[in-house]
Parts: sequence; structure tokens; C-alpha cells
Amino acid sequence: MSEIDIYDYQLPRERIAQQPLPTRSDARLMLVNRRDGSIEHYHVRDLPDLLRSEDTLVLNDSRVIPARMVGFRTRTGGRWQGLFLQADDESGVWEVLTKTRGKLVPGETITVEDRNGLPGMRLEVVARTEAGHLLVLPRSPSDSIGQGDSPNLTEDSAPHEWLQRYGRVPLPPYIRDGHMVDADVEQYQTVFSKTPGSVAAPTAGLHFTPSLLKQIKADGTETASVTLHVGLGTFRPVATESLSDHVMHTEWAEISEDNADLINDRRGAGGRCVAVGTTSVRTLESAAAALAGNLGVWSGTTDLFIRPPYDFKVVDALMTNFHLPKSTLLVLVSAFATRELIMEAYAKAVENEYRFFSYGDAMLIV
Repeated sequence: MSEIDIYDYQLPRERIAQQPLPTRSDARLMLVNRRDGSIEHYHVRDLPDLLRSEDTLVLNDSRVIPARMVGFRTRTGGRWQGLFLQADDESGVWEVLTKTRGKLVPGETITVEDRNGLPGMRLEVVARTEAGHLLVLPRSPSDSIGQGDSPNLTEDSAPHEWLQRYGRVPLPPYIRDGHMVDADVEQYQTVFSKTPGSVAAPTAGLHFTPSLLKQIKADGTETASVTLHVGLGTFRPVATESLSDHVMHTEWAEISEDNADLINDRRGAGGRCVAVGTTSVRTLESAAAALAGNLGVWSGTTDLFIRPPYDFKVVDALMTNFHLPKSTLLVLVSAFATRELIMEAYAKAVENEYRFFSYGDAMLIV
């Protein structure tokens, strides 16, 4: 048995949320206390009563880009789908996780369809990475297939500009087999998102509404922002016997001086740093690791894999969704609250019919 096997649990399929609740803050919130092991049941709208006036709520302001693309191999017509991962600013080459029958070869092109199924931009195959990801160059559609194409898009346009027109919301496969509906464009995005770059939502933040944030601030709790662009590193399954052998994909993150100072000042006055989501945790702890254990201004890539035992330098409390079995996210949460307490909490969540994963309910670990 590998080390990841002890983070497995049984989940009835009907417990996987397929859409969010009509009001985001109506999601249930399990309160897990690390000191006494108690587990209580609330709703996200109760957060103003559960937070302290001296606390700082840390939000990941990364914005999800419509990174999923569908289309066909231009020459053969064979169906194709891909997920944009990142782009090289100098060369303009995109890295794409791809799925199609047959082998794509350099020089071949893929025609990407817009959300109405109309053919549009093309991707010219350049090469493959060692991980098997496709390297492509975006190309403007030819006159024969460019009906309705925006004249503002050129081959020098930023990736998110292309994807706004031709991409789809990158839902995980356990939500409607990854097929978006129009409502997902707004629902799979936090209300405080600012900086485009994530290929998946920082889902703990999906529960907040402007009115809830206003109420939290009115009670004295401050909010701070970090940015981590969610990529494959967050979701890559553990395939090694030992957790220490698992290698995370790098993800770009940053925290500004103002936000670091706010967190430090309020912690120094006795307040808690309450991270919203595992991505906020990894940003804060990555910054601290790079600065000899002290939180300060920082930006860069992180491949931090938080696993037991781990000495948290900054995070005092964590709000997070319920995660997939045997995932690095579940390991992180277990490092924060012990595996035994988290597995007990997950068992109670199943028993009490909580909604799981991206559009599901949440827990607050204090």
C-alpha cells in the first residue's frame, strides 16, 4: 500500500455537486476545531459570527480564464479538445494539454471552434514537451473559415484575449463531464477575481457574495489578497509510492507588500490569518519559505507540496471545500488538521449529506 492510500474515502456519486446553490453563501459550512476535535455545522453566511474582528481573511484573486478548447484537426476533421496551460511571452508558444485520436505532428493545424460551434482560430503544432503536452502557435483564421472573427484579434494578441472568444469554462470532469452551460461563465468565478490566469477556480472563494464580504468587513475583519494561478499542479494525481517522491507542477503566485504588512500587523496584534482555499495557503507558505519563515512581498513560481508533518509559518485557520480522495489537496488539509480528524470530518460530511467538490459545501478549520 502506498502512502496516498490512507487518504482514500468512499463518496456516493450523488454527493458530487453539479451546480452551485442559487445563493452562494447558503452553502453549508462545517466548523472543525483542531484543539478539541469538535465538529459543528453552520452555513457560509454564518462566517461573520465565526470570525474575529482582529482576523484577516486572505483571498486568492486569480481569475479563471476559459481555458478549455474544442475543435478538429484541420486536415482530417478528427475531433480534438485541449486545455490551455501557459504561454511563453517571448516566443508566443502555448502549452496545451491535448486529447485526440492519432498523433499530431509538427506543422499540422487544429481548428478551434467558438462556443456556437463555428470554426475560428487555428493552432499550429510546434512540438511536444517531455510530459507529452502539445506546444502550439495561435494563428488567425483563414478567410475561408474566419466568418465573424473579431478584427481586434491578431497573432500577437494575449492568450486570454483569444480564449475569451474561443475558449470554454474549464469545468472539472466530475461536473457534467466537463461540459459548461452559460451560467458557468459567472458561477465558476469568484466575485473578487481580478488577475486572469487560472485554469480552475479557487473554489473555496466561490461561496462569497459582495454582501457577505461587506458584512464581514463591517464586523472588523479585514481582507487581504494574494494571487496564485491555479494550474495542473493543484490537481495532478499522486502516482508515487512515497508522498515525498511526488513532484508538483509549478504555479505562479505573488503577494504584495501592502497585503503582507496587513497580515503581519494583524497577526502581531493577536489576529488569525484565515486562508480561503488551499491556493491561498500555498501562496502564503511559499512566500514565507522563500523569506526565511517571514511573510513579505514575494512573487515567483511554487511547487510546494504541503504534507505531514509540516510546520505552518503563517496560516492560522483555513476555509476550504471538500476534496477528491487521494489528492494533494486532501493531504494538505490533513497536514493542517491531522489525517484522523479530517477523515472523521469527511465521514460526517457524507453522513450529513454535504455537497462535495468545486460547486459543493465547505469547512472552516480553526
